[in-house]
Amino acid sequence: MLAGGPRRPRSRLRHHRRGQGEPRLTSSTNSPGGTVETVRREVLEELGVPAVFHPRFGERPTFLTVSRTVGSPAEQHVDVSLWFVLSGSRGQTFVPDFGEFHGVRWWTPQEVADADPATVEPHLGRVLGKLLTLGPVS
Repeated sequence: MLAGGPRRPRSRLRHHRRGQGEPRLTSSTNSPGGTVETVRREVLEELGVPAVFHPRFGERPTFLTVSRTVGSPAEQHVDVSLWFVLSGSRGQTFVPDFGEFHGVRWWTPQEVADADPATVEPHLGRVLGKLLTLGPVS
């Protein structure tokens, strides 16, 4: 998750080409044994920018979520996600990997709340809500 600034917190989301076309957080699936280096590599490969971990949260996961993936029962599995908060700015230039994504854009917490739940990562609203209770993420 990229925090977009203290006055108007926003999240950078990506519209992934895989799966059901759900907008997804700027994050990556981290295989067992994956490290912070996996986060760094994936952000650079997928968004074309270095991963800068937010100083308030550091290089530790800020949240952990568990959810069942979409698809047919034979294709479903349980995802355990570690969420890291990265620093970013709304004026930052991203170079997304269009082999992976249709596009990326900033979403406000209100836009996430108003979105069709079937099109948004299931834990996104809860994670954003928790970040907002912590005060300005600047």
